[in-house]
Amino acid sequence: MLSAAVLLLAAGGCTTAATTSTPAPATASKTQSAHSGAAAPSSPHAAAAAQITIDNFAFSPAKLTVHPGETVTVVNHDSATHTLTASPGSAFDTGPINPGKSATFTAPATAGVFPYVCTIHASMHGTLTVG
Repeated sequence: MLSAAVLLLAAGGCTTAATTSTPAPATASKTQSAHSGAAAPSSPHAAAAAQITIDNFAFSPAKLTVHPGETVTVVNHDSATHTLTASPGSAFDTGPINPGKSATFTAPATAGVFPYVCTIHASMHGTLTVG
């Protein structure tokens, strides 16, 4: 019973932290909506927009390769609020994404490998490769 109360308090803390977050840096474009179909028109994979899904406190796929400047949609199918934030650095940040919502960001214009985390749940991480 006590562990359930601690878990509820921890989850409540995550929600509070998410509502007081600061906005993403000006270099990242973020939009929170229920639907987004944006994709880079010059991308050879225009039919399959770049997307990362959050489910069961994990990013899927955990490793995604995109083109420089491509729009990436992040969909939260989880029961908790999450972020997808470049770490280290500030190359991109979705800000808080509430359950059932989505957000987009623009991949960096420079090729490279960009690790990312959920700033609310540090055990959640992945890698965005821009090339």
